[in-house]
Amino acid sequence: MTRSLADFAKIVDAFDAKNVSFVSVTQQFNTSTSMGRLTLNMLLSFAQFEREVTGERIRDKIAASKAKGMWMGGMTPLGYDAKDRKLVINSEEAETVRHIFRRYAALRSVRVLKDDLDASGIVSKTRICANGTRRGGLQMARGALYLMLQNWIYRGQIVHKGAVHPGLHEAIIEEDLWNEVQDALANNRIERATQSTATAPSLLAGLAYDSDGERMVPTHANKKGVRYRYYIRQSLIKRGRPRQPTRALASRRPILKLWLKSGFKAF
Repeated sequence: MTRSLADFAKIVDAFDAKNVSFVSVTQQFNTSTSMGRLTLNMLLSFAQFEREVTGERIRDKIAASKAKGMWMGGMTPLGYDAKDRKLVINSEEAETVRHIFRRYAALRSVRVLKDDLDASGIVSKTRICANGTRRGGLQMARGALYLMLQNWIYRGQIVHKGAVHPGLHEAIIEEDLWNEVQDALANNRIERATQSTATAPSLLAGLAYDSDGERMVPTHANKKGVRYRYYIRQSLIKRGRPRQPTRALASRRPILKLWLKSGFKAF
């Protein structure tokens, strides 16, 4: 029934609440007597100990194998095939992986990258299950792209509990391209954290884009003690925030304003 003393105690409490006893026909188990409960608790203690020791041995084996750079199974990443419990480069998929890394290094946005890949018809890895069912071959989600761009396997390395070990498989992504992509991801994380932890965060930060698909970032102006929030193109912020939006900009790009005087209103 269980190898956990805690689980067994809960089961016994549930039995007692219904006036039910647990009796084993082939063994001397009978929870209706104190001796039967003592015997069962002792056996369960050894069973739980055995389970925990087995778990520790398995974890130690996995850690030692990954420290040697071995592939320990799981979902085979795009760009590789699993043969004889080893990762072997799939040349066609590997070129797709390089293309994805290069495009992100140029675009610097996972959202724009996803749109670019969808337009190019690039899809996820197709896998054939043991029962012959085909899975995958779908458009890549943004979350999957984030994980892919940070996957040390593409650098020929294996990660285990934060430690990076040299892998037995070949790398797909060169070091210069890998470092460029990681720097871009880190800069984007810092930018998002800065916007989200502000004293008075802007409600539409990260959600508003202009007609060209460029992110609109929050800024504000103070007038007579009232703070007026509005959103402009990110490139304009980096070039130098203008004191007031020009008429040409206002006519071509919708400026979103939030008045926080009483609640807020969006225009």
